[in-house]
Amino acid sequence: MKYIITSRQKRNAKRIGVKILPSNNKSKKLSVYKDGVKVADIGAIIYWDYDHYRNAYGIAYANERQRLYKLRHQKYRHIKGTPAYYADQILWT
Repeated sequence: MKYIITSRQKRNAKRIGVKILPSNNKSKKLSVYKDGVKVADIGAIIYWDYDHYRNAYGIAYANERQRLYKLRHQKYRHIKGTPAYYADQILWT
């Protein structure tokens, strides 16, 4: 079953200038394309992201999960062009 992309994730991708599609990699959620070239597969399919938490438990809980995610990935999520950057900007912002 393919991952269903939310409208929020599409907006986030557009904001940073990339296009997203469900990944063909069974273990990842999304493929990220920049100028028609695939640059990354992001989001382990076995883990939830901000939208899943928000829909299941509400905004307050999702915000706490977001804060913890950003703390865990602090070292690499700011490096533009990396899978960590795209995951942070698309799945967790």
